[in-house]
Amino acid sequence: MSKTITLRISEDNYEAFKKYAKQDNRKISNAIETLALKQLESAQFADGLEMEAILADKDLLARIKAGTKQAEERKGRFVE
Repeated sequence: MSKTITLRISEDNYEAFKKYAKQDNRKISNAIETLALKQLESAQFADGLEMEAILADKDLLARIKAGTKQAEERKGRFVE
């Protein structure tokens, strides 16, 4: 179910979103939601180049595997 929120932005930002939405043939609310989701996704996940670097780092992968095993065994200290 969709939710309604109130968002307070400057007039300049509103105009920028309005222009973006018009160019993309969207409603402003949809444009803001789409841009926010793209930003959220990019903040949460590694991009292709970052993932290549991670997968190429054998020491890092070994430490990740060891940490995963320790977490599964409930060893170590968990930080919230």
